Amino acid sequence: MDLVEVLPQLHMFRFPIGQAYLWADGAELTLIDAGDVNAAPAIEEAVRGLGHDPARIARIVITHGHRDHYGAAQELAGRHGAEILAHRLDAPVIRGEEEIGEPVLLDWERPLYERALTVPPAPPTRVGTELSDGAVLPFAGGARVVHSPGHTPGSIGLHLPRHGVLFTGDCVAAVGQVMLGVFNIDRQQAMASFRRLAELDAATVCFGHGDPLTEDAAAVMRASADRDAGLQVEHG
Repeated sequence: MDLVEVLPQLHMFRFPIGQAYLWADGAELTLIDAGDVNAAPAIEEAVRGLGHDPARIARIVITHGHRDHYGAAQELAGRHGAEILAHRLDAPVIRGEEEIGEPVLLDWERPLYERALTVPPAPPTRVGTELSDGAVLPFAGGARVVHSPGHTPGSIGLHLPRHGVLFTGDCVAAVGQVMLGVFNIDRQQAMASFRRLAELDAATVCFGHGDPLTEDAAAVMRASADRDAGLQVEHG
């Protein structure tokens, strides 16, 4: 796992597939996603390496119900007492009560999807709070939930308006270029969510896959959403 500083109070944990983020409000910590089922020891080591106590992880916010994003959440919450939060539409999947829907794959996505399936399954995971669009969470001066369906029904972004930071989950990716994320259940819905996230004009954008965007982020997000919307119309 690689540890990357995004801002003084924000760090990224990069795993072989996917990534998670740690936000620090002084000693109180918030995880945004939690990696796969094997990620807990590396996350704890990295948290300690930053001078924090993993017992200070107050909450783990899951952006959506895919195994590479919530796999270690149950283990971390069980050891450190953190609350797990997820959108109400993906919470049953994360709890193991429902299956996640199958994505509609473009031809070029198929080999990538085969690699993604190598991520080990996630265990049933307790969701303490089910989120809805517009909910404000008590960290970073107020973190607003932005429902961003399409990748999954309950995908969310998190907007920290006081800090100009946006977490997109897998709705948007930065793999070579900023682009619509892959493996979408409803591609048109995901594209509308991309546009909604771009309209927030964040100064720092953190993706579920790819390096954070820290320069000209608002302009890049808007241009990328417009470009991908044009491709959506052209190719369907």
